[in-house]
Amino acid sequence: MASESKITTRSVLTRLGGVLRPGWLTGPIFDKELRVSARRRRNYVLRFVYLTLLTILITLVWMSVVEASSYYSLAHRIAQMSKAGKVIITSILWFQFCMTQRITVIMLSTSISDEIHHRTLGVLMTTPINSFQIVMGKLFSKLWQLIILMAISLPLLATVRVFGGVPWEFVISGLCITLTGIIFTGAVSIYFSIRSRSAYAVILKTLFAGGVLYAFLPFMFFWLLEDTYPEMSLISIILHANPFGAMAWITSDMMSSGGMRGGMGPFFSWSVHCVVMLAGSALVLAACVRIIRKVALQQATGAAGAFTTRKQRRQQKRQAGSVGAAELSAGRIRRVVGSPIIWKELKTPLLRGGRIAAILAVFFTIGALITTYLVCISERCLDDEDTHVVYATLFVGLGVLVTAVMSATTITTEKETRSWPILLATTLSDWQIIFGKAVGVFRKCMPIWLLLAGHVVLFTFAGIIHPIASLHLAMLVAWIVVFFAGSGLYFSARFRRTTTAVVMNIGLALALWAILPALLALIMQIDGNHDRGAIEFALCANPLVQATVVTEAASGDYKAEKSLAELDYSWPDRYRHGFDEYGNIVGHEYGNKTAGRTTGRMLSWMLFYMLVGFLFACLAKRRLRRNVF
Repeated sequence: MASESKITTRSVLTRLGGVLRPGWLTGPIFDKELRVSARRRRNYVLRFVYLTLLTILITLVWMSVVEASSYYSLAHRIAQMSKAGKVIITSILWFQFCMTQRITVIMLSTSISDEIHHRTLGVLMTTPINSFQIVMGKLFSKLWQLIILMAISLPLLATVRVFGGVPWEFVISGLCITLTGIIFTGAVSIYFSIRSRSAYAVILKTLFAGGVLYAFLPFMFFWLLEDTYPEMSLISIILHANPFGAMAWITSDMMSSGGMRGGMGPFFSWSVHCVVMLAGSALVLAACVRIIRKVALQQATGAAGAFTTRKQRRQQKRQAGSVGAAELSAGRIRRVVGSPIIWKELKTPLLRGGRIAAILAVFFTIGALITTYLVCISERCLDDEDTHVVYATLFVGLGVLVTAVMSATTITTEKETRSWPILLATTLSDWQIIFGKAVGVFRKCMPIWLLLAGHVVLFTFAGIIHPIASLHLAMLVAWIVVFFAGSGLYFSARFRRTTTAVVMNIGLALALWAILPALLALIMQIDGNHDRGAIEFALCANPLVQATVVTEAASGDYKAEKSLAELDYSWPDRYRHGFDEYGNIVGHEYGNKTAGRTTGRMLSWMLFYMLVGFLFACLAKRRLRRNVF
């Protein structure tokens, strides 16, 4: 009996020791992912790019603060150092908050789908590794890479804080909100990675879910209950479940004269917000664990995979139980008409999941859009130019994102499914393949651009938007689609992985329309050159700026009735800035404000970007048959 009790006690202690070890949470998956990540070049490139962008941001902020205080005395500049510290630390925290959220979505977009697609998930479940360790290992391995990125900024935060004016509570709260935000985003990305095979689908679904959770639902929640409950109570509830709102609140609270004063007092606490986000992450991860176990058992038993739709599963069961399965499948052969690439792209469904999923998506999108229109009507701002500028920039931004993502997946999906060598072995020429893939990009991006077209047409007939806006926005959409179709084809032909191609295509947009103006501003600050011509030219090339300018000038009930000669367009380079003899900034008007000149400018940008897109397509053609295997 004594020996049996010793054995029982030893087994209990062994199990308790296994639970207390951190390794039980992640298992071997975490160790394997860290070893693989340490050998991937793109992780080191990511850190270099992250640090470079962070350095550029800090330099720009510092130069702007120094220039703003250069006209004052030394004592005044010393007194302003605390303000400079606030601005710099706030910029660093917001930079890492926004960047890590986006990097999380991209990193975890193929975390589980790769295992499912390569049919290794069922093999993993035959080992002592359980589904919980698979999910947590995937999450924490990528989270470790993000923690390294966040750790890069810690010495900067500690150094700049010497200037004073920034309490440690703000720094700690900002880091905690960022960390819990990326944990929740990573959990949502893993969930969609189980459901979707393609990386671009996971990225788009995660971004869409973030827009619904952090923007649409809070907006509807506040609008529906603002007349019933106190405003501060509603804002408190929203902030406790919204990391963007929480970051904005603690930032405004810190930038106030009293520093971190507690803001809403008992109504808001950043620690409670972090607990709420962790609880939400736990719920999503629990759902992921349950689904992964089910999918792994399906793979292990040879059942239908996770990526098959209900219609496909019903058809498989019907064919498996039918004696004449061969005759049934032979009777459903679709004849190819015209180019096989174009035929394939046109026959591919836009949304995976069947007709019901497509109908639900369209119904939800139209319903959400109509709801926002009703809110604007109730607030009496539907005929305001700022309202339509927001709609236009939102639709254009979504269109740019979807087009950049979709175009970068055209060839890499063929490579990942091992059908690319077969396609190249056919009698199709390189240009036929490129043209067919480009047609597929146009078709896949059509639904998102129909939102912008429907909005403009609807309010043009309503007499709120001038008809000339339709022409200008049509030019804008045309060059965006052609430009990103060409660049996406090139990056998709250049790289093997869909994630890499998508990151490069989105990075191209960020480099042209965000990083380039920032670099020009930095060069101008360092050289002491006050000629803003290059920066204004780069801003005019931004599609969001173009959408804002043409929509603002042609929106509003009083502007829709004006003639073309009466419309006034405010481009970034409308005024030439300089300094007078006393050092004051002065400017004079410089053309490009009429509808005719704006049309000429939009046409010039359209031809230029289309030419660049065609050059990218030519480069993609040259790389089609390189590194095929």
